[in-house]
Amino acid sequence: MSGPAATGTPDAVRAMLGPRRVAVVGASARPGSFGDRLVTEVCRSPAPLEVHLVNPGYDTIGGRPCVPSLEAIEGPVDLVLLGVPDAAVEGQLVVAARRGDRSAVVYGSLFDTSHPEDASRRDRVAAIARQGGMALCGGGCMGFVNVAGGVRAIGYVERDPLPHGPVAVVTHSGSVFSAILRTRRHLGFTLVVSSGQELVTTAASYLDYALDLEGTRVVGLVLETLRQPDRMRAALARAADRDVAVVALTVGSSASGRAMVAAHSGALAGADGAWEALFAAYGVVRVSDLDELTDTLELFAAGRRVGPGGSGIATVHDSGAERALVVDVADALGVPFAPLAAATVRRLEGLLDPGLVAANPLDVWGTGADTEKLFAGCLSAMADDASVSAVALAVDLVEEHDGDESYPDAVIAAASATTKPMVVLSNLGSAIDPSTASRVRAAGVPVLEGTRSGLTALRHLVEHPDRRTSPPPAHQPDPERQATWRRRLAAGPLSGDETFALLAAYGIATPASRAVSSTEAAAAAAREIGFPVALKTDEPSIAHKSDVGGVVLGITDPAAAAAAYADLAARLGPRVVVSAMAPAGVEMALGVVRDPHLGPLVVVGAGGVLVELLADRSVRMAPMDEDGARDAVARLRVSALLDGVRGAPPADRHALVGAVVAVSRLAAELGEVLDAVDVNPLRCGPYGCLALDALVEVRSPDTHGG
Repeated sequence: MSGPAATGTPDAVRAMLGPRRVAVVGASARPGSFGDRLVTEVCRSPAPLEVHLVNPGYDTIGGRPCVPSLEAIEGPVDLVLLGVPDAAVEGQLVVAARRGDRSAVVYGSLFDTSHPEDASRRDRVAAIARQGGMALCGGGCMGFVNVAGGVRAIGYVERDPLPHGPVAVVTHSGSVFSAILRTRRHLGFTLVVSSGQELVTTAASYLDYALDLEGTRVVGLVLETLRQPDRMRAALARAADRDVAVVALTVGSSASGRAMVAAHSGALAGADGAWEALFAAYGVVRVSDLDELTDTLELFAAGRRVGPGGSGIATVHDSGAERALVVDVADALGVPFAPLAAATVRRLEGLLDPGLVAANPLDVWGTGADTEKLFAGCLSAMADDASVSAVALAVDLVEEHDGDESYPDAVIAAASATTKPMVVLSNLGSAIDPSTASRVRAAGVPVLEGTRSGLTALRHLVEHPDRRTSPPPAHQPDPERQATWRRRLAAGPLSGDETFALLAAYGIATPASRAVSSTEAAAAAAREIGFPVALKTDEPSIAHKSDVGGVVLGITDPAAAAAAYADLAARLGPRVVVSAMAPAGVEMALGVVRDPHLGPLVVVGAGGVLVELLADRSVRMAPMDEDGARDAVARLRVSALLDGVRGAPPADRHALVGAVVAVSRLAAELGEVLDAVDVNPLRCGPYGCLALDALVEVRSPDTHGG
């Protein structure tokens, strides 16, 4: 994750996205050329723009005067559209900056064919804009459309007019920009930006501007990398404060995944742990592909939110097989179905044909008599149940060659009688009849175009009220503890004994242990601690003890302790730790991994031998409060083991939550001097949680200033 140092002033960004004076450099009268399309599109802008065409080869274009250069325009303009070859961008931008022009769009990729390995052209363009205080969209972008403000700054022909509505989109991908604008979905926009390489102005600035538009109620982000994380965090916090849902799709891998550390926590955080942590902190809805993105945007854009008291969705079907399909997919996705109240069941029984079972999900199809009344009644009954958060008519909405409109009529009637979210959920997007879907959408009912993507969108809607809306208050460090451990970490690697002492200082329980360096000391320490004990190598160069046979468990007498020490010392070195054996329990992993731009991240997941096998983890920003820690643990698949399985007693979840908060305090206070912390396993049982082994990696002085 990386990015520029400045994005132009907020005033410059506002001038770019809401201009009144625009210059089109490279304007052309040649039909189909990029310059021709630029002129066509900007002149289609509904806003009363003052458009200046620039090209020395023309006196007029389409009846509009054309000047030979930017210098011929009196006074600065708000926005310069650079429809010129890459080699000419630099010179034109120098002129624009000198004139005091406020912003520009660079459509070209600025690739230097004479020096393909050289990125300096992009660097020079960015420097020119920054020094001139200009906002800059691109390079390598499609431009933007400010639908709310009536501005079309694009060089590609789009439909006219563009639909106005509550959705703002910022995408690094030009293809996604075009696809979103051309989707058949019922999406209306305030702002859509193709931000490209973000040489100067980044997604955070566009998000900020979109939040200032009164009509923006949901934002879609398609991001390849995170630039200017502090600005993005501030913008996401604003969105959360204003109850504007943010839906994000990320592609590629973050820097934290490329900068792996030896600790398991680094591997466990994975390539996108930083994204997960950032989005969790600000309640961002994360999606996995474009189908899920558009289903989720359409659902949130409809404006209906889940109220209090609901516990899941309800679905109404016309097919037993498709009902079973939805159940299977929902189960895999963790989408809950609400339990129905007895009164709802009785109401449904009064509507259904004999032999059909009143349950959720509900198969309605029987004789086919009075379809509209039957489906509308069942949908309304589901919506009236206090446990139901949202209702879906799960039919394929195909073209009916006999003209039957029972399904659209039923769902529109039921939706008009409730304030709860109500949708059509199709299992086969390619079979949806466009005209029927358009009619349903026009009535305010979203049409979700796939089993998996639609159910996931519904899960996002149901979960959204419970998402964190802002990070917890800033951690107040313990100055004495922080100073003590900063000094010690600056002195070099910790021994095993010291690592346990560090964890204990932050409130993470550890078994009794002693560092030893002889057979006599090992036997004596074992007696003092009490049998059974474990012996572990404590050599600083060995990160993963069990991988090299550096752990001996279940030692029950002094002679065995001495023998185990002798073996470890001979094979691995004389430094050994003797520890008390911990009771049985669920093995978890806790860790800290440093992202170069978001700082220390807390990782919690399955531990022991499962740590890499399951890759089951939650990643969060530090510090965390108990609510955040509880949510991180609850999202783990291994979390179910904490409740006890096959006769095992339940683990103390409160103790685990406390350990997660404790490691987040450690991360907040010492993150600047640490590369990673790996607590694995953290054994959890009814007795609490014990850190059985830990690894601490100290940052080199040149990376943190000493």
